[in-house]
Amino acid sequence: MPVLLAPDRAPALSELLRAADTVGLGCSIEGDQEAGALKIAGIGSLQSAGCSEISFLSNPRLQAQLDDCGAAAVILRQQDWEAYRARSPDQPAWAAVLCPQPYLMYALLAQWFDRHRQAGLPRGIHPSAVIAEDAVLADGVHVGPLAVIESGVRLAEGVRIGAGCFIGADSSIGPDSLLHARVTLYHGVHVGARAILHSGVVLGADGFGFAPDPRTAGAWAKIAQLGGVRIGDDVEIGANTTVDRGAVEDTVLGHGVKLDNQIMIGHNCRIGDHTAMAACVGVAGSTTMGRRCVIGGAAMFGGHLTLGDDVHISGGTAVTSDILKAGRYTGVFPVAEHGAWQHNAAVIGQLAQLRKRLRAAERLGAAGTSGQSKNHKQDIQ
Repeated sequence: MPVLLAPDRAPALSELLRAADTVGLGCSIEGDQEAGALKIAGIGSLQSAGCSEISFLSNPRLQAQLDDCGAAAVILRQQDWEAYRARSPDQPAWAAVLCPQPYLMYALLAQWFDRHRQAGLPRGIHPSAVIAEDAVLADGVHVGPLAVIESGVRLAEGVRIGAGCFIGADSSIGPDSLLHARVTLYHGVHVGARAILHSGVVLGADGFGFAPDPRTAGAWAKIAQLGGVRIGDDVEIGANTTVDRGAVEDTVLGHGVKLDNQIMIGHNCRIGDHTAMAACVGVAGSTTMGRRCVIGGAAMFGGHLTLGDDVHISGGTAVTSDILKAGRYTGVFPVAEHGAWQHNAAVIGQLAQLRKRLRAAERLGAAGTSGQSKNHKQDIQ
C-alpha cells in the first residue's frame, strides 16, 4: 500500500484510467457499470492490495495469487483472464481490467498517484535558502531548507529543489523537474523538463583531464574543463551518480535517458535518447552511445568508443572497442569454483601460445597433405 488517498478523494476506476493517460493501450473494464464506478484509493500487490486498491498481474506464473486477491480491481491480459475463468468459473470479487501491457499500465497509474501526492506537498521558498538576486524563479517553484542558488540560475515552472541542494551559476532547470535533497549542479549545467535527480547526484564536476608534464618526472598538468553538461527531457538519474562536464564541448544526455545509482559518466560523453543503464556502470570520456541502448550493471567502457543504436551490453562486460551493430553483447567470464577458475584462467593466459602451436600444426599438416598429393600423382603416372 505505497499510496493511499482519502475516500472522498479517490477516483472511480473508469476516471482513473482516463486520468492516467492510458490512451492507446486498448484497456477495457470487464463487467457492468458498477465495476467502473469502484473507488480506487491506491495500488498494491496481488497479495497485499485491499478493497480500495488496484493491483496487476504481469507474470502468468503468479496466476495462483488471483485466487485470494483482495483488490478492488486487477489489471491483466486477456489470455490470463480467460485462463483464470477457465479454472475459476465463479465471478471474482475483483473487477478485471483487460490490457495487453499490464506492467506499463501499472507504471502509468503509479505515476498518476505520485503526481497527486506531489501536488499536495507544500510549495514556497524556505527562509534558510540562499538565492542570488538575479536568479529567475518561475511560478510554483519550491526551494527547500539550506538550498543555495547562485547567480544567473533559471528555474522553470513547477521545479522542486530539495533541502541542501546546490545550483551553480548560470545553470537552468526545466519545468516540473524534481531535485531530491543534496543534489549538486556545478556552474553551466542545463537540465530539461520533468527530470528526476536523486540525492547525491553531481552534475558538472571536472572531467579527468590531465596532460603529462615532463618538466617534473611523473607530473601531470590539469586541463581546465571549460564545457558544461546538458540533460534532455524526462531523464532520471539515480543516487550518487556523477556526470562530468566536457573539456571544451558539453557532455550530453539525450531525452528519456535513465541512469541507476552510482554510475560514472566521463567528460564529453554523449548518451542517446532512451538509453538505460543499471547500477555501477563506468563510462570513460568521449564515449558515444546511440539511442535505446541497454547497459547491464557494472559494465565498463573504455574511452573514445562508439556504440550504435539498440546495443545491449550484459552486466559486468568490459567494452574496449566500437560496437556499431545492434544486438546483445556479453564478455563476462563465468563464475566457477575457485580452483577450477584458476585452472581456466591459466589456460586463457596461454591462448596466444596455443594459437601459434595450432597454426604451426595446421601448416605442417597442410604441407604433408600437399606432399602426399604429389606422390599420389606420380604413382598414377
